[in-house]
Amino acid sequence: MINREPRADYNEPGVGTMSEPAIINQVVDYHDRVRWGPIIAGIVVAIATQLVLSALGAAIGLSISAGEGTAGDVGTGIGIWSVISLLIALFIGGWVTSSTCGPMNNKTALLHGLIFWATTLAVSSWLLASGVSGTFGAALANAGDVLNQVSPGEIQAPQVDAEEVAAYSARAAWWFIIGSLLGLVASLIGSSVGRRKSRVNGHRA
Repeated sequence: MINREPRADYNEPGVGTMSEPAIINQVVDYHDRVRWGPIIAGIVVAIATQLVLSALGAAIGLSISAGEGTAGDVGTGIGIWSVISLLIALFIGGWVTSSTCGPMNNKTALLHGLIFWATTLAVSSWLLASGVSGTFGAALANAGDVLNQVSPGEIQAPQVDAEEVAAYSARAAWWFIIGSLLGLVASLIGSSVGRRKSRVNGHRA
């Protein structure tokens, strides 16, 4: 057993006063690791980027279709470009999310990228369910005007097959899952690349 003697304080000459050792309590500054301001900024940039790139792809596809391209080839090209533009938009949004935050480690940056991806997916699903199509609403309206100018006798109602509908729904569901996972990867990469590193003694940590 160790006996600690009281410490003598000799601050005043010739006077020795006894005092107990000072105990310093470490204060932990608690704060949230997630910053919603940068996440919202990343979502806005991602949606705007997706709209611009999708409009660009649609414009190029329709221009090719008006020339010598077939409708099937143009539809396939627009579908592929939609996936590519989505990955680009999520990468840029993840980069903006991390860049607008303060210095953080890679784990915190990946956490922000995950929340950014999940929130973007939820907001995009809500916009689609609400019928908000943004730039595409004008295109659909113009397409509706064109269809209204066609006489009813020139349009034949397609035959709907339950098996074809089920197969199409299954393919759409699988593509949604694959696209969502690829979007998650793009968001995490963008967040990791755009994170601001802290500086310790002039070096980045």
